[in-house]
Amino acid sequence: MRGDERTAKVLVCGHLGAGKTTYVHSLSQIAPVSTEEVMTHASTGVDHVTLPEKATTTVAMDFGRLSLSDSLVLYLFGAPGQERFFPILQDLAIGALGALVLVDTRRLADTYPILQLVEDLRLPYAVAVNTFAEAPAVTDERLREVMALAAGTPLVRCDARNRSSSRDALIALVHHLLTFTPEPAQ
Repeated sequence: MRGDERTAKVLVCGHLGAGKTTYVHSLSQIAPVSTEEVMTHASTGVDHVTLPEKATTTVAMDFGRLSLSDSLVLYLFGAPGQERFFPILQDLAIGALGALVLVDTRRLADTYPILQLVEDLRLPYAVAVNTFAEAPAVTDERLREVMALAAGTPLVRCDARNRSSSRDALIALVHHLLTFTPEPAQ
């Protein structure tokens, strides 16, 4: 960085195993900062993981950087998805323009606490359904219904492993942020 760039911050959140780390890594133009740790027996009964291939988890954050132009840099902050780490998510949300909430349709119920927290933080957000081969196909209408998404909340599909797909989800969020009219303060 030269030091004269403007910066913006976006929060990437979602439940455990939704693909947040993969998402940040797919877009970052720098070597991402990652706090992935091996899951141990100490988390048994605390972190409810039903995915046999899930062996690591984010314990603080993922961080990536993306230059949008010569003068504008976007910082991506990936938050851990477990409820015990919600205070970290709340801290990472400070100064964020909005949030991209990643969802895995195999565990939609795990998404509800994250959505509630993002709404409580009054962050504008978009929902990106991360594609997993063994995930059930759910229509957008059904997803909007079960997640109680407002009509104006963007809902997109993405493959967090794919840079262009991840970029398209980010574009949906940015478009939403540019057209978002916040509710009046209470």
